[in-house]
Amino acid sequence: MGRRPEVFVRQVSMAEGQRLQRITRTAKDPVKLRRAIVVLMSAQGQRAPDIAHLLKTSENYVRNVIHAFNNRRFHA
Repeated sequence: MGRRPEVFVRQVSMAEGQRLQRITRTAKDPVKLRRAIVVLMSAQGQRAPDIAHLLKTSENYVRNVIHAFNNRRFHA
């Protein structure tokens, strides 16, 4: 079985980055907080396996969050 292709979030605008940072500071919902962290870390060039390890979650979860943000932006 080969290595999975790298998955990264698309280019995040300055306004989107600021909104994501605001979410990480004020989110009461732990799911919303974790998703914002995943997107920010991916935007900074962190690989999905590294993000999953740091957040103690699965690589599939991280990839799904990244794909959802790439496709639907903040509606994800």
